Amino acid sequence: MHTIVTESNNLFSVGQKQLICLARAILQKTKILVLDEATANVDLETDNVIQQKLRTSFESSTVILIAHRLATVIDSDRILVMDKGHGEEFDQPFKLLVKDSNDTEITNTDGLFAQMVLATGQETAASLFQIAQQKHKNSS
Repeated sequence: MHTIVTESNNLFSVGQKQLICLARAILQKTKILVLDEATANVDLETDNVIQQKLRTSFESSTVILIAHRLATVIDSDRILVMDKGHGEEFDQPFKLLVKDSNDTEITNTDGLFAQMVLATGQETAASLFQIAQQKHKNSS
């Protein structure tokens, strides 16, 4: 027995459809990948698995990732912060969080990205900062 999968059928949840699309992109060895809230309909554990797979499967590709979860984008090469349809900030996540590259905590408290990170609470903000800082050190 075969099941025909089409875009309009209801055999799969939205999250499952997103995973199928990601699998297709991996199999096709896509060079440019645009993901718009690709993990919005999956749980955090699955989100983490997907993010890890994105890092390994598309390391030589250009990935444009639109996301609201800060943990999804914190280790990106660059972040574009949008506000009311306008690009307001663009840089490495770590550089958006600090005033000086030697800073060991969030110091750019006037920045939009830094304000979003700080709004997650002290513990989460510290964790996100550490990830951004480590990514910056590894890429330098």
